[in-house]
Amino acid sequence: MTTDEFRTKADARCELMLEVTRKTLEEDPDLLLCEGLRLIEATRKAVGRLAPEAMEAFDNKELPGLRSILMERFGLTELPSGPVN
Repeated sequence: MTTDEFRTKADARCELMLEVTRKTLEEDPDLLLCEGLRLIEATRKAVGRLAPEAMEAFDNKELPGLRSILMERFGLTELPSGPVN
């Protein structure tokens, strides 16, 4: 497997994870705020393992979007900081 083939597979996995995370944050009727926050953090960690070079882009582009979905869903203007139980 070449480096480009690995990147392509990692990119596809990351895109799938992001799509599933977005849909879950938007549509899961039983989702709690703390679960949404944990899901975002788990997605961030998984992307970091699969594509560490993509973390800056994730933090700058994807993370604010995921947090925005959660804030809109729960009617918040900001999310709590600190660890999530």
